[in-house]
Amino acid sequence: MPSITVDLHLTREQCESWYAGETRYVQARSRDGRSVRFPVAVLRAYVGHDGIHGCFEIHMDGERRFRSIKRLA
Repeated sequence: MPSITVDLHLTREQCESWYAGETRYVQARSRDGRSVRFPVAVLRAYVGHDGIHGCFEIHMDGERRFRSIKRLA
């Protein structure tokens, strides 16, 4: 299964716009320069009091559709 690694640094205000329904997708640049877009809902488990910060690995299927995400140490 193909994967992409991204570093995310999203503010609390950006996360609040998701909960308000203003944003449905996150677009990010991977560490190797590729652009990736995925559903914002997959990040809800990672939202802290100051937003989302960290390195994440995004897994896709053979047709480049989102399958899973996990935070890397």
